[in-house]
Amino acid sequence: MTVEAKVEETQMAQVVIPEEEPKKIVEESKKDVQVDNEVKQVVSDDGPKPKTVQKSSSYKEESNFLSDLKDCEKKALNELKSKLEEAILGNNIFKKEEIKKKEKESEAKEGEEGEKNEEVKKEGDEEKEKQEKDCEEEKKVEGNEIDQDIALWGIPLLPSKGAEGIDVILLKFLRAREFKVNDAFEMLKKTLQWRKESKIDSILEEDLQVDLSSAFYMNGIDREGHPVCYNIYGVFGNEELYKKALGTDENRKQFLRWRFQLMEKGIGKLDLKPGGVTSLLQISDLKNSPSPSKKELRVAMNQAVGLLQDNYPEFVARNIFINVPFWYYALNSLLSRFLTQRSKSKFVVARPAKVTETLLKYIPAEEIPVQYGGFKRESDFEFSKEDGEVSELIIKSGSTATIEITAGEVGATLLWDLTVLGWEVNYKEEFVPNDEGSYTIIIQKNKKMSSTEEPVRNTFKNTELGKIVLTVENNSGKKKRVLYRYKTKKSASF
Repeated sequence: MTVEAKVEETQMAQVVIPEEEPKKIVEESKKDVQVDNEVKQVVSDDGPKPKTVQKSSSYKEESNFLSDLKDCEKKALNELKSKLEEAILGNNIFKKEEIKKKEKESEAKEGEEGEKNEEVKKEGDEEKEKQEKDCEEEKKVEGNEIDQDIALWGIPLLPSKGAEGIDVILLKFLRAREFKVNDAFEMLKKTLQWRKESKIDSILEEDLQVDLSSAFYMNGIDREGHPVCYNIYGVFGNEELYKKALGTDENRKQFLRWRFQLMEKGIGKLDLKPGGVTSLLQISDLKNSPSPSKKELRVAMNQAVGLLQDNYPEFVARNIFINVPFWYYALNSLLSRFLTQRSKSKFVVARPAKVTETLLKYIPAEEIPVQYGGFKRESDFEFSKEDGEVSELIIKSGSTATIEITAGEVGATLLWDLTVLGWEVNYKEEFVPNDEGSYTIIIQKNKKMSSTEEPVRNTFKNTELGKIVLTVENNSGKKKRVLYRYKTKKSASF
């Protein structure tokens, strides 16, 4: 089976893409002049070959290899390790809240018993002294046995243990604080304290009272291998869900724990080692989301943003906001005070008309859900990585493109996906038999495809040799990007 893509302009020039050539997908839109030059070069070439699509430099994680760090960064990392080693061995990571709590309870009790005789008070003081002594001894024992095993996301933090991922973890805190060692150390201690008090290490085992899987979920990977986390705020337009998730202080606590639980699940997919994928890609869909004038949502988002930034440093490679409404800019000004400049530099904003185009810069089409213009469908096992990459075709204004998929075997089922960025084109599908005496079969009659259309998926089982012809007519004033892929499933009955 072969596939050809042809572009017809006023001069009826053709671009042919044979199957045996590699198929690639554009990651970033090039300037019009550059694209036009590429097409003209292919048209004037002696032999047919696919338009070369250069992969974007995209975005790379900063190196966690010691050899790649600057001298000042190496020095800061070593200083942080030294401070951390001393603090862990000295049992000075966590606050001594247990003793303080006992002292406050004892003082309150003494105030209430002010009228009691001296003998009872003396016995109480002796008992208090004994309890404090026992507590101190217990903490010393626990400090030697437990504190040295302090870990973050499964990585032991005692530097002398030489855990492979410790540099990755510590560099996250250093980068979040611009390699200021004392600031990074305090941030790390606060994170450990927060995780202990909030019982974050056991959060994956919790059965939370509210189901927010329609609002927050992990789905696929981006071009660099980062797991992708989707935040769908439009679901909170449902008043019942809104009240259930945000209506009370207790509900908002559950909302936050759900978000932290998802973050921990995402981190579980990472490889926290030098050279590994050590951060996530965040997609925040603001379509139909409630206005920030709703206090409960605003409070919950402020808390979530602050806690995630403070306790999960450098775990987001990019934070892409899509379907951004006009009020986003007001919300952004509210949230900006909670964000560092480094965090804000990772923000990408896309209005509704640019969602698919923006996502394609970071995520391959086969990993983008169909509702965002990609080819990924829920519980879909038709296409796999072995079926090849997605191909791309550029259609200039006033041009028509045909993609031909050869059906070289009778009784096979041909399956294809196709989408046009922004649509607003005419589209049809036909099966054209090789036998001139046979009739062309209309699979999809010619129709105007609007900008709200999802990607097309269709199948056809051929009873004779021929080809599938997919025709895209671009009568708009702008060039169009066509993305497609196909496969053949052989029938066991033939």
